[in-house]
Amino acid sequence: MSGTLFPRERAVVAPGAVHVPGWLPVERQRELVEACRAWARGPVPLRHTALPGGGVMSVRTVCVGWHWQPYRYTRTADDVNGARVAEFPDWLMELGRAAVAEAYGESEADQGYTPDTALINFYDGAARMGMHQDKEERSGAPVVSLSIGDTCVFRFGNTETRGRPYTDVELASGDLFVFGGPARFAYHGVPKVRPGTADPATGMSGGRLNITLRETGLSDRP
Repeated sequence: MSGTLFPRERAVVAPGAVHVPGWLPVERQRELVEACRAWARGPVPLRHTALPGGGVMSVRTVCVGWHWQPYRYTRTADDVNGARVAEFPDWLMELGRAAVAEAYGESEADQGYTPDTALINFYDGAARMGMHQDKEERSGAPVVSLSIGDTCVFRFGNTETRGRPYTDVELASGDLFVFGGPARFAYHGVPKVRPGTADPATGMSGGRLNITLRETGLSDRP
């Protein structure tokens, strides 16, 4: 149903799209905040991404494993400072596998989900993300999305159009959202962040961190 806000309980928002509220304990959220702060200092710093048409994204982004720039992945941040991005750590891959197991069951996790990149977006109170598809990856493996800090409205749509039908889901700190299978290429975005809803115990005094884990399907080999 368009515009419906789901309650704070586990929900299958669409076939292949699963919302698990409160999946990350506050201690793990703090660890992720510290890791993101370290990545934001470099080798490629947190930045507003410039779009080919001349616009600039309101969120700030830093990448791990592979560098995303519109609309491709590279190992070096040629649109920022030319440095090679930080390596994707094994512990983050294990977290991604645990997330897929939580969303879909252990049998799906056993299929070898192997994320090799993380896109980390920081939203201040005014930042938004327009409706878009995650389609630069050569793999159709699920996308794992982790939220820390301020609550947001996450708009999850369909695979054909940026418009309706879509469902608005409230993502709070610690929430997990996984979308794969028939929902893998659904349009999605963030029309609103709710400032002042972050729990200081996470290490976030304000703003929202969104960590998305993906399989690129890419290789350094020619």
